Amino acid sequence: MQCTAPRQGHRTASGAAACPVHGRSSYRSYSSYASPSYYSPPTPSRGSGGGGGSRSTRPRWSPANSPVTYTSSEVAALDRYRSKVEAIGPRAESYDLFLCHAWDDRRGTATELHNLLEAENVSVWFSEKDIILGQPFMREIDKGLAKAPIGLVLITPAFLKRVQSGGVSEKELSELLSRDLLIPVAHGVTYDEVRSVSPLLGSRNGLSTDEDSMETIATKIAELIAL
Repeated sequence: MQCTAPRQGHRTASGAAACPVHGRSSYRSYSSYASPSYYSPPTPSRGSGGGGGSRSTRPRWSPANSPVTYTSSEVAALDRYRSKVEAIGPRAESYDLFLCHAWDDRRGTATELHNLLEAENVSVWFSEKDIILGQPFMREIDKGLAKAPIGLVLITPAFLKRVQSGGVSEKELSELLSRDLLIPVAHGVTYDEVRSVSPLLGSRNGLSTDEDSMETIATKIAELIAL
């Protein structure tokens, strides 16, 4: 007699019972061994700061060999900025971006983001680097705003406090919002919290460190403004 497993299998009761070698006695042990108890369903991708979605969308401005992925909501949120960058075209200004941030973040998160952007070959006007000691602070900020067509705002708890108190960040923000070319990056805050302080700024969903590392965000911004 020969085992019928190679031809008929032992996964069903009838198949095991019909085997002249093993019969029903082997079915219980075989089926218990074959049960795939180790399987677990795949974990769904997390959504973006702009509102969720699977990370499978490739925006039209992102190179095919890009190491970063986007959600559909991120693409929808960023497309408005890309359209304006394309409308501006090649620029003769001194900087690609003006980094708007809270004074409290200047030597921490803002410096980190600045350095990551510079590593991506994005030129950034940054107060810690570009305001010369002894020069009038507000006048230097005004010059920086004139030299960079695009604004990047790092929204942190400290930034929201500055906006509420009407500090320097609020003045920079007002100028950048008037251009309708201000890319928000939320760090340590949600966009719902941003909207509760500044509905106009909060209406412009962008990127968030709740969903991406600062390194990934820097890469996405570099892709977004590249022409």
